[in-house]
Amino acid sequence: MATVTALLWLRRDLRLHDLPALLAAHEAGGDVLPVFVADPTLLASAGPVRRAHLSAALHAAQESYDGALVVREGRPEDVIPPLAHEVGAASVHVSRETTPYGRRRDRRVERTLGDVPLVATGTPYAVGPGLVHKDDGTPFQVFTPFSRAWREHGWPAPAPVPAGVRWRRGVESAAPPGGDDVAVVPTGEEAARERWEEFLDDGLAHYDETRDRPDLDATSQMSVHLKYGAIHPRTMLADVAAHPAGTSPGAERFVAELCWREFYADVLWHRPDSAWTDLRQDLRGMAYADPANAGHVRAWEEGRTGFPFVDAGMRQLLAEGWMHNRVRMVVASFLVKDLHVWWPHGARFFLEHLRDGDIASNNHGWQWVAGTGTDAAPYFRVFNPVTQGEKFDPDGEYVRRYVPELAHVPGAAVHQPWRVPDGLAHGYPERIVDHGAERAEALRRYEAARG
Repeated sequence: MATVTALLWLRRDLRLHDLPALLAAHEAGGDVLPVFVADPTLLASAGPVRRAHLSAALHAAQESYDGALVVREGRPEDVIPPLAHEVGAASVHVSRETTPYGRRRDRRVERTLGDVPLVATGTPYAVGPGLVHKDDGTPFQVFTPFSRAWREHGWPAPAPVPAGVRWRRGVESAAPPGGDDVAVVPTGEEAARERWEEFLDDGLAHYDETRDRPDLDATSQMSVHLKYGAIHPRTMLADVAAHPAGTSPGAERFVAELCWREFYADVLWHRPDSAWTDLRQDLRGMAYADPANAGHVRAWEEGRTGFPFVDAGMRQLLAEGWMHNRVRMVVASFLVKDLHVWWPHGARFFLEHLRDGDIASNNHGWQWVAGTGTDAAPYFRVFNPVTQGEKFDPDGEYVRRYVPELAHVPGAAVHQPWRVPDGLAHGYPERIVDHGAERAEALRRYEAARG
């Protein structure tokens, strides 16, 4: 009698621990075959840093799954059903997908599977999108009441690793995609655990005081691990609650940041159109510059705007595939408010280069800055790239780390090198715009759109 196989299709959940879909696959009886599909649609939008991190995450997952993970390439609807037939799978198990593309993809795979059920168990979130809502059943549009309801709803304890899993072996596998010759941060389940424990002990208690300082190593750096699902937020929340610093202001602030991630996922679940269009239509009449014809946009992309705090952030993004959240807000404001470019251009650029690129958090974060999303910053709140740098990089260490042309400029003076006699002597560019004038122009366009 042939052994029954359950196919475990991994996507944003490259881990062994706290994975309800793995429990469901094991409980289906028989062997479990873990598989990852390198989807050309998703890979096409990924730059070299993100592809390299995906490759590293898959190699780490191979170790977690004792070499049983199978990698296949192609459109999932062309890969999963034939693979299920090849191994005689009685069921295919996944974590429920919540992004617009993921939901469409899973419907296509489910139709193609025919009589083999696609079983969705759990999500990449502590509270699955769509589960928290107002008393009248409608979704939240504002973070604070969502946060209260999210905490009141609560979440289950982390799922255990099932005992006695029998892995299906001997199935042909392709090599993980990517592997570009770029530096990557330690990636995978073990690396995520190590970084998380380090932050719990050294950073959690003071997170509320230091999280806005890009010159310090004061953030958790867990976003890349959440991106690939090397750790589940439910595990992180349980660890925070059990930690001696779990009731500190820092812990409270950190839990709120995890909640922001879940809030934006919930917004996208209810409004999939908000991935690439304004969630709120208040500014639908706004006049924007064409990024294809705006000569300054390339300077923004390459980190040579003449505003050091902006340029340091963009160069960090290009070099490391990551940028501090405070700096993300400043560089986004510069593109939207100083260069008058509609936010999707910046959102696409970020998703291409970010190793932690998450469409819900990234695109709704951009809309927050642009004034068109939930809890949006008022449009007239225009980040000043100089004063932001002086406040959050007070000694200029962050700028000098990524802008070597300014290494000779001491202290906070680095944020206004044009005021230093030899500030621009080593090739740093002049400012491409006058911030005061462009702020006034942004507000003029805002008033015209409102009227």
